[in-house]
Amino acid sequence: MLIFKQTSKVLEIGSGTGQHAVWFAPRLPWLDWQPSDLENRQDDINKWLHAYPAPNLRKPIVLDVCEVWPKTFYDAVFSANTSHILSWENVKYMITGAASVLPKDGIFCLYGPFKFRDIDMAPSNTAFDTRLKKSFPKRGLRQVEMIDEIAQRLGLQMTGNLNMPKNNRILSWKKSK
Repeated sequence: MLIFKQTSKVLEIGSGTGQHAVWFAPRLPWLDWQPSDLENRQDDINKWLHAYPAPNLRKPIVLDVCEVWPKTFYDAVFSANTSHILSWENVKYMITGAASVLPKDGIFCLYGPFKFRDIDMAPSNTAFDTRLKKSFPKRGLRQVEMIDEIAQRLGLQMTGNLNMPKNNRILSWKKSK
């Protein structure tokens, strides 16, 4: 991933099963990949890390976006498929926490499906958004402009908005202060 070409230490938020960590780490051997998730996800992540070890893949840490964040700085923070699962309040905590562990020029990167203020969503994303809200009303696809507004307040400037398969996107920001 070219977004991480100048980084050496990445914190992944919401690693889930660990599948993204074990995919990225061997393909980005110049950096340390630090998975994280809630306490109840640690066993799942460790199973994947044990099955697919990589020398630059770190043992997962417990991280709840609403709680105390690590005191360590990371060159980049990455999260896949979390912003639509978290409540909007928790998305704001995630962005705030990510900004707090990034130095100047650090990268914040979100992957997943998103909404845009003036662009109609693909029918599949509209249906997905409806299913998410039915299962838990605080879930749902997040509007890029609202995420960016919070990021900007925290000194993060949008640097990328890449179209990905299945109506997903990679959004990235760089910390300017």
